[in-house]
Amino acid sequence: MITPSGYNLLRDPRYNKGLAFTEKERETHYLRGLLPPAVTSQELQERKIMHNIRQYQLPLQRYMAMMDLQEGNERLFYKLLIDNVEELLPIVYTPTVGEACQKYGSIFSRPQGLYISLKEKGKILEVLKNWPERSIQVIVVTDGERILGLGDLGCQGMGIPVGKLSLYTALGGVRPSACLPITLDVGTNNEELLNDEFYIGLRQRRVTGQEYADFLHEFMAAVKQNYGEKVLIQFEDFANHNAFDLLARYGTTHLVFNDDIQGTASVVLAGLVAALKLVGGTLAEHTYLFLGAGEAGTGIAELIALEMSRQTKTPIDECRKKIWLVDSKGLIVSTRKESLQHFKKPWAHEHEHVGNLLDAVNAIKPTVLIGTSGKGQTFTQEVVEAISSFNEMPIILALSNPTSQAECTAEQAYTWSKGRAVFATGSPFDPVEYNGKTHVPGQANNAYIFPGFGLGVVMSGAIRVHDDMLLAASEALAQQVTQENFDKGLIYPPFSNIRKISAHIAANVAARAYELGLASRRPRPKDLVKYAESCMYSPIYRNYR
Repeated sequence: MITPSGYNLLRDPRYNKGLAFTEKERETHYLRGLLPPAVTSQELQERKIMHNIRQYQLPLQRYMAMMDLQEGNERLFYKLLIDNVEELLPIVYTPTVGEACQKYGSIFSRPQGLYISLKEKGKILEVLKNWPERSIQVIVVTDGERILGLGDLGCQGMGIPVGKLSLYTALGGVRPSACLPITLDVGTNNEELLNDEFYIGLRQRRVTGQEYADFLHEFMAAVKQNYGEKVLIQFEDFANHNAFDLLARYGTTHLVFNDDIQGTASVVLAGLVAALKLVGGTLAEHTYLFLGAGEAGTGIAELIALEMSRQTKTPIDECRKKIWLVDSKGLIVSTRKESLQHFKKPWAHEHEHVGNLLDAVNAIKPTVLIGTSGKGQTFTQEVVEAISSFNEMPIILALSNPTSQAECTAEQAYTWSKGRAVFATGSPFDPVEYNGKTHVPGQANNAYIFPGFGLGVVMSGAIRVHDDMLLAASEALAQQVTQENFDKGLIYPPFSNIRKISAHIAANVAARAYELGLASRRPRPKDLVKYAESCMYSPIYRNYR
């Protein structure tokens, strides 16, 4: 690609370096007079922008400042994100990205990614061709129906694919130019948005049924035709009924991945495997109770059962019996089977009807309690005290996002369990002091898994996603937890090492893809970890001749 020059060079985020252009570059590329005379380093620019971002009181202001930077100077944006990942991850991703989506219409200034609405029906391939980049490796697509725990945000869900892909680059090293965020606008049922003068999407109710299926089918066919079959398509924040159908329908014909179902499952399984080093026992020796039986809950449950089955060589149906789920109508039991959605049926076990979570905890006596309900404050004091009464170290995972939807806070979990819980959440919480001991809650953040998983898929040229590749990602993540982390009660490694962690995950995923005969990149690299590191995008400025 030819580097632009002069005024256009400063306006192109891929090449712009601001005051970091050298004297020679300013001379060669017609920049004299277009910049103040000072020449600074990328490090100094980074310090200045971090200082400015920290001046903002509101997370949303910080988010907007980061988006402006991404639009103006791509490499500096990624340098900032990589070097300050623990501080900036909650800004560019959950929880702040949720608020950004809710207000996307009001804060919208420049479009990012591709918006494909029902108006483009029959012309989706042409729309894809409007995107300037030709070689795309990862697409994150949403229809905005179930954004985090916030519900239907329609076209304004675009904040999620944009945020996710910035993490594919920052944490997994996938080139920014190879990433494409897409929102499919099929309408919205959110009355507030339909009546909002600043709403940026179609002003109509959602289409469903055959019309929806046909639109999605045209999209999937167009993606394959335009980018080939080695582009990873990540479905993001679709409603339950569509998420499972899309994964089942396209899992055999396309390279597809659903982070809400598979990424969440993989990161939670890694946390559980690590937690067992603190608590003792094998996966099969524990009993699991979920609050929430949607995409995340059933996805996690299935992956736990799969790994249990692999470890014990027992049929998966037997392993599922160790796992119980509670939905809005109570414990999922066999007498309810007729009325259950298909993805809940495998979890309907023999037991009398139990109407609520507290009674279910007392009846099942789980050792592990997992919240994927999207409803805040549902792990009440009675629930936490009950599970703590028959477990020395109960494992409690309050996974719903954003922070306001977490089933309980870190402080509540540690206080009510008298400091004995092994605890992790979906959104970040500060450390808690209880009885003179500091407890650091782990964050079961999908950002541990999907960037490295994506890199592994891309670098091996995988043509399909297999469940064993998700297990490989979990194993690699669990292996990155050190004794020092365990001593603090952590079941996840710190995010500051995320690129190293992602390289190990990518290598393990790629190795599994090669073993399964799903990898098309030949010959297989000798050292997959080194190869993963060599594939990673670097945000350091390039020198222009």
